[in-house]
Amino acid sequence: MRVAYFGPEGTFTQEALISATAGQDGLDLVSQPTIYDTVMAVHFGSVQRALVPIENSLEGSVNATLDALAMETEDVAILGEVVHPIRHCLIARTPLELSEIETVVSHPQATAQCGRFIRARLPHATVLAGASTAEAVRTVAEHDGPWAALGNRVAAERYGCHVLRAGVEDVPDNETRFVWLGPVGAPAGGPGAPDAPLGPWKTAVVFWGVGSEAPGWLVHCLSEFASREVNLTRIESRPRKQGLGRYMFFLDLEGRDIEPHVADALAGLRAHVEVLRVLGSFPAAVT
Repeated sequence: MRVAYFGPEGTFTQEALISATAGQDGLDLVSQPTIYDTVMAVHFGSVQRALVPIENSLEGSVNATLDALAMETEDVAILGEVVHPIRHCLIARTPLELSEIETVVSHPQATAQCGRFIRARLPHATVLAGASTAEAVRTVAEHDGPWAALGNRVAAERYGCHVLRAGVEDVPDNETRFVWLGPVGAPAGGPGAPDAPLGPWKTAVVFWGVGSEAPGWLVHCLSEFASREVNLTRIESRPRKQGLGRYMFFLDLEGRDIEPHVADALAGLRAHVEVLRVLGSFPAAVT
């Protein structure tokens, strides 16, 4: 089985993937340069599964993942999830004092998760955005100047760099939720997933629609879940990229979409909206 991940080698996504698939044989791990490319690798059929980040405990949702699932393809589903601890390191090509560092490079999610450390210990440094934490480490490894990156120890080792400080994230229990992706209709769970777990399930949906500018529209939508005692674990809006004031809404809820009370709630919601898509119904991560 070919499994894509948001790369290059040394990203936290690769770290989470290796941890989640430990002991599983026959997996061909395929690095992708962006989250969009990772999602679309499933869409085009070049891989059977993929792993991408979707939510961080400090910085919230990963917008690139939400946008790709909602707007770029309708035949890729969320099959499962993995929660993985995120431990950031400050990494440089050669040993440096913090006062010597002129530039810090990393993915915007990483710099935000380490914002307090950067403000307190590196106030003089310029912060640059990178495509991923691993790409940031690779950039620093190839740069002659006093640059540093935020990434993990795997990336530091992979690109021959030095860890200057470990654990520089603002909150020690920093975690990221990753999701397994596969073709719509594939069995729920991680790669292969011959037996679906018996524990709790989640369902993820996105909707937008007719009447969204009317007073109380969103309340009416959400009341379909409340009246049936379906618990929502996440709600978020994102622009539809069709002008100001036009949004799509993402919900995560407890239960499977085939359970009667969940199915009834989704049917009730469908009556209020223009578009409703179930992004996936899948086993919840064990944390």
